[in-house]
Amino acid sequence: MIKNTIQSAGLLVLLWLLFGDFVLVWFHNRVKTETYNNQYSSKEDAPDSQDQSCFCHLTGVLDDCFCDIESIDVFNNFKIYPRIQKLTERDYFRYYRVNLNRPCPFWADDSHCSIKDCQVEPCPESKIPVGIKSGNYNRYSQVANANTDIVDCEQAQDLGAINSTLSNYSKEAFEDWARHDDAQDHFCELDDETSPDADYVDLLLNPERYTGYKGPSAWRVWNSIYEENCFKPRSVYRPLNPLVPPRGKGCSSSLCLEKRVFYRLISGLHSSINIHLCAEYLLAEGWGKSLWGPNVQEFRQRFDPAETKGEGTRRLKNLYFLYLIELRALSKVAPYFDRAFVNLYTGDRQEDQASKELLLQFFNETKAFPMHFDEKSMFAGQKIEAKTLKEEFRLHFKNISRIMDCVGCSKCRLWGKLQTQGLGTALKILFSEKEIKNLPEHSPSKGFQLTRQEIVALLNGFGRLSTSIHQLHSFRALLKEKR
Repeated sequence: MIKNTIQSAGLLVLLWLLFGDFVLVWFHNRVKTETYNNQYSSKEDAPDSQDQSCFCHLTGVLDDCFCDIESIDVFNNFKIYPRIQKLTERDYFRYYRVNLNRPCPFWADDSHCSIKDCQVEPCPESKIPVGIKSGNYNRYSQVANANTDIVDCEQAQDLGAINSTLSNYSKEAFEDWARHDDAQDHFCELDDETSPDADYVDLLLNPERYTGYKGPSAWRVWNSIYEENCFKPRSVYRPLNPLVPPRGKGCSSSLCLEKRVFYRLISGLHSSINIHLCAEYLLAEGWGKSLWGPNVQEFRQRFDPAETKGEGTRRLKNLYFLYLIELRALSKVAPYFDRAFVNLYTGDRQEDQASKELLLQFFNETKAFPMHFDEKSMFAGQKIEAKTLKEEFRLHFKNISRIMDCVGCSKCRLWGKLQTQGLGTALKILFSEKEIKNLPEHSPSKGFQLTRQEIVALLNGFGRLSTSIHQLHSFRALLKEKR
C-alpha cells in the first residue's frame, strides 16, 4: 500500500510539471469521486443520495469518445466559460437577424403564446448602438471611427421582451456584413435575411429563460423532432406528451455511430435548453418586475433518474457530448478567422479589433484542449454508403431546423432557431475539412464561407452549452444545500 501511495504521488508530480493546474484539478476530482464511491457503496448509505441522484452517475468517460466529464468541467468552467461570456457581449455577436413570423410548415399553428414574457417588444431606435445604425458602407472611414460612443440598450422598458426594431440605416449596415455561402453545405433551413419580416434582435436583452410556454404545443414540437426526424433507439424513454403515442418507425438499440451521434446531438441540445429554463425560472411575478432564478425541483423533474426512468444521467451526458462536437468544430474553423482580411465589422475600428483579438484568444483555448472528438470516425465507410448516410444526416437535421418555426413562443423560437443554426454551422465546419485546409490566405474562398448569421449563431450557440455546464455546477451546490 505504501509503495502504491509513493507511485501515485510521483505520477501526480510528473503530471503537474507537464500540464499544470488543469491535470491537478482533474486528479483531485477523480480521487474525491473514488473516495466517495468507496465510502458509500450503496445509494442508501450516501448522506445526500436523494438530493445528489441527478449527479451520482454523471462521471467518467463518455461513450463514442475518449474524454471524461471531469476534464470537461474543469476546462469549461475555468478556461472557456469566462471567455465566451465576454465574447458574446461584443456588438458583433449580440445582434442576430431572425424571422419570427415564418409559418409552421408542418401543421396549422394556432397556439401562439399569450404570456407577456413570450412576446416581442421593440427597442427604441435612440438606444441602438450608433456605429450600427449609421449605415456607413465605408467600413473604417473617419465618420465611422468618430461614432465610438455606443449607446447601450440595457435599460429597455421590459427586459423580458425581444428587441426587434432597427432603422433602415441599421438594416443597410447589417447587409454590409453578409458573405457569400454555398447552400448545399447548409444543415439548417436559413431565414431570408432580406425578408421584410426579418428583424435584428439584441440577444443580451432577451436571455433564454422560462417563459411559461408549455403544454400540448411544446410537446408537439419535441415529439415531432424525436419520433419523426431523429434516429432514436427504441430503448430511450421520452416523457413528452403521454397522450400522443409514438409515431416514428423507431430504430434498433444498436444504431451505427453516425445515427447514434445524431440522436445524442439532439438530446444534448434539448438537455441544454431544459437546463437554461430551470436555471432562469420564473420564481415570482410582482408589480412591474419578475424574479427569475434556479428551480431545483424543476431540475430534478427533468434529470433525476427516479423521475425519468433512469434517463436523466444519459441526457446530461449527451449535453457533454454535444459540447465536445461544437468545441471540435470551433478548433477546426480557427484558420478561417486567422486570416488578416477577415474582420468582425460593426463600423467601430477599436470595437472590431478588440473583438477579433478576443475571438482569436478564444480559438487558441479551444485548440489547446487535449481530448477532442474525432470526427474522422464518422462517414468513414464505403464512399457511396457514407455519402448517402451523410446526406440523410443533413436532411434530417435541416428538417428539425424547420420545426423550430412551429414553436409558439417567440422568445423560445428565437433561441431554438439560433441554437439549431449554431449546431448546423458546427456540422458544416466538421464536414468541410478539405475546404478549410485549402483556404486562400489573402482572398475569400468559393469552397468554404460563413455568413455573419452563421458566425453569430455558432458562437452564441456554443455559449449556451458552456453556460449549461457551468450551471450544472450551481445545481450540484444547490442540491447539497437541500440535504
